Amino acid sequence: MDHGAPLVDFMGLTFNLSNVLMVTVASAIVFIIALISTRTLAMKPTGMQNFMEWIMDFVRNIIKSNMDWKTGGSFHILGITLLMYVAISNFLGLPFAIVYDHELWWKSPTADPVITMTLAVMVVVLTHYYGIRMKGFKEYGKDFFRPMGFLFPLKIIEEFANTLTLGLRLYGNIYAGEILLALLAGGLAATGAFGWLAAAIPTLAWLAFSVFIGGIQAFIFVMLTMVYMSHKVSHDH
Repeated sequence: MDHGAPLVDFMGLTFNLSNVLMVTVASAIVFIIALISTRTLAMKPTGMQNFMEWIMDFVRNIIKSNMDWKTGGSFHILGITLLMYVAISNFLGLPFAIVYDHELWWKSPTADPVITMTLAVMVVVLTHYYGIRMKGFKEYGKDFFRPMGFLFPLKIIEEFANTLTLGLRLYGNIYAGEILLALLAGGLAATGAFGWLAAAIPTLAWLAFSVFIGGIQAFIFVMLTMVYMSHKVSHDH
């Protein structure tokens, strides 16, 4: 637990090299999975193609639960990408963490609030973009004054609240899981053979639970993304 982040200054900006590394790794894994899953398509899907089609159907059902498919179909690829990226990012730091020279290099990128808040801001900005694109700027602007004009300040506050809750919920769950895993791993290292065996059981149990939580948090992130998107692009909101 006694470690810092590998920081470097470049052109007046400070970069966390661990975040850069882990974001790149997560993106590469998503790309490789997508490439393998779609490389040889067959009428009767098997293996990775079957897995990818399951992901596609899963995201399609999330979208349909929030808006009609004619409107929501445009966000299918976005939902698939977010689900895979967030899930993989949540899982990367679970098997192990790599600390070199008292600096943490390998972790889940979503265990850093900078990454999760960036994702949240990206999602909220996209909801505004598609709201304006599908409704027009004038009609979209009127939504902030419906049903009553005095609610406008509350709707502005809601935009900031949605961004904070979307990002911090993901960060809090993943960070807490990795902290507890680190504590349990420290307990394993500090105990003898009998203590190691006793501590291994809760460690494995928490590891399995963290995998479950990582998947659930990816689902929640995509679900809330589609809820926010529905509020912006649907004419009945």
